[in-house]
Amino acid sequence: HVQLVESGGGSVQAGGSLRLPCVVTGYDHSSYCMGWFRQAPGKEREGVACIFTNGASTDYADSVKGRFTISVDNGRNTVYLQMNSLTAEDTAMYYCAAKTGSCAAGRKSADFDYWGQGTQVTVS
Repeated sequence: HVQLVESGGGSVQAGGSLRLPCVVTGYDHSSYCMGWFRQAPGKEREGVACIFTNGASTDYADSVKGRFTISVDNGRNTVYLQMNSLTAEDTAMYYCAAKTGSCAAGRKSADFDYWGQGTQVTVS
């Protein structure tokens, strides 16, 4: 039974930072693609970043390049999203997701099999 649990969301002032951890349990593959997505009210879900857990290759949406960093700690089965220089446009519910295989296909949400419950980030 695969479970993804996000945490670390909250309210922050513009220009501030947050780090979102996502703990993965029950995944029986040694390497897989992890992604962070976000969805603001009235908007489509956006793939923010993804990382392949064995080689740590990464991919980012243009909207977050240079500000967000995705990383993985395989020993803790945890993927992190470090978010810096936050703006009001970053306000959204943030979700982590997992899929078997590499991240070569990109950040399409329909390709991801397992999802967390989400954590709210509000920037004011």
